[in-house]
Amino acid sequence: MTDRQTFMAALDARVARRESRRDLFKLGGTAAVAAAGASLLASCGGDDSSPTVISKPDPAPTPALTDVDVLNFALNLEYLEAQFYSYAAFGVGLDNSILGGTGTQGAVTGGRKVNFTDKVVEQYAREIAQDEVAHVRFLRTALGSSAVAQPAIDVGAGVDGAFSAAARASGLVGAGVAFDPYATDENFLLGAYIFEDVGVTAYKGAAPLITNKTYLEAAAGILAAEAYHAAIVRTVLYRKGIAAPSLATGTVRISDARDSLDGSSDLDQGILGADSTISNIVPTDASGLTYSRSTGQVLNIVYLNKLAVAKGGFFPNGVNGNIITSTAN
Repeated sequence: MTDRQTFMAALDARVARRESRRDLFKLGGTAAVAAAGASLLASCGGDDSSPTVISKPDPAPTPALTDVDVLNFALNLEYLEAQFYSYAAFGVGLDNSILGGTGTQGAVTGGRKVNFTDKVVEQYAREIAQDEVAHVRFLRTALGSSAVAQPAIDVGAGVDGAFSAAARASGLVGAGVAFDPYATDENFLLGAYIFEDVGVTAYKGAAPLITNKTYLEAAAGILAAEAYHAAIVRTVLYRKGIAAPSLATGTVRISDARDSLDGSSDLDQGILGADSTISNIVPTDASGLTYSRSTGQVLNIVYLNKLAVAKGGFFPNGVNGNIITSTAN
């Protein structure tokens, strides 16, 4: 069987895989949920690997979120993306002059330049990096003195790092094995894939929370940019997946892992379509619309946890601002 035939067979098997999605994270009860969440977060390393579990909320009314809260939540995510892409494309992180603000400023763990062999992928990486840094600058300007500082961020390639924990949870690597998103063009694309789809759903989910039309228009502009980025990453992965089917199926595994973390709803899709005649570059629902995630669901993914926690994964000490807690699923 040729590589292309293998890839087509993988496409034909997409439906079967989707029916069995979430098997990795499927849990039988509340105790199992807690155990699995703690185990996954513990694999991310750090001085305190135990998750900060949030108890049941106080019955008092929750204060309404402001536009500043929502934009600061987005800024935390942009810090993460910008640092990852900046290191991967240029070998350096963000300038310290755009990292300060309210809350505790944290350092970046890991990150280095990818030794790209595919010049097209390298050019895409450089373009996306410049966009993400621009997003950080734009949001900080819009927020002014209310902008939060960059929190501690883990974009390292170590065995105890967030990328490795996510890759192990997705079945991309085995237990105790590191995943290095800077090692190859393909690994870089998979690392980027983890972030980009989450960014799109985060901005779409946050849109209804924004009341100021100027801020809403700005958020829509960033959403569109993130969607372009996601489409670039997904398209290149699909094209490379024709020659290396395991790369394409890896996106399905990452998708299933993300989907299992954010709850029971199906809010995620890999790049393989339901049959061999249709790709799945744009993940949409039955109406052709992209998916939305709540702030809590987004934090579930970047914290790598199914519980209501305030830190973990790519943000080992949590994020800054008033939106800091993931959702218990």
